[in-house]
Amino acid sequence: MIAAVSGFLAEAGLNIIDADQHSSNEGRFFMRMVFDAVPAGARKEVYDCFEGEIADRFEMDHRFAESSERKRLAIMVSREDHCLSDLLWRWRSGELGVDLVAIVSNHEEHRDQVASVGLPFHHVPVEAGTKAEAEARTLELLGEIDLLVLARYMQVLSEEFLAEAPPIINIHHGFLPAFQGARPYHQAYERGVKMIGATAHYATKDLDQGPIIEQDVARVTHQLGPDELVRVGRDVERVVLARAVRAHLERRIIVENRRTIIL
Repeated sequence: MIAAVSGFLAEAGLNIIDADQHSSNEGRFFMRMVFDAVPAGARKEVYDCFEGEIADRFEMDHRFAESSERKRLAIMVSREDHCLSDLLWRWRSGELGVDLVAIVSNHEEHRDQVASVGLPFHHVPVEAGTKAEAEARTLELLGEIDLLVLARYMQVLSEEFLAEAPPIINIHHGFLPAFQGARPYHQAYERGVKMIGATAHYATKDLDQGPIIEQDVARVTHQLGPDELVRVGRDVERVVLARAVRAHLERRIIVENRRTIIL
């Protein structure tokens, strides 16, 4: 299959810039190739030809993505702003290469920070008995986007919201499964943990059970109290979430059942 795809691209005059592949234990083969851009006027012809000559031959699931097409991203956040602030910085520096179109929060705290970088900030409170209306309003405000990032948004999204929303990446304050319930870092402190971490995953109807995209850890010792563990944990969360978002935007992620293949 590698030879067939490579040969097709060579015959089309397209230089391969990067290639990666993986074979799973279940016998599935995954491949990602980055190659020269196809001129806009020739794309349909080249893609249709690939469909007939290669994809049908190998019964291949495939997709083409143009790196020049910028994705539209939105962020949802509650009170903690460390992940939001980090993503805003990466967006402003051009690191993400994405159009950040809106910030939605169930609290007002971050309005000034968001306004200072010229982005729209939407406050959508979530009260008992009004969750459905709040989610409907949020979807209306988000509009047409390609990716939604939960940057410590502390509300459980309904199945109805998840069904209508684009792919959603969430950041979790630890490895999954993690300490359950409130004050996770205090629980970690009481248990004397020696590592704390963070997990970025796709949000699904099963809470904190979506396909994992990125994880990392930091070593800690008995000398660190709960506040210090929070500080270290926030640092890990920022980096892990940013890595996951970039991997998605760069079209590196393939979801297979409950896990991800990242090429």
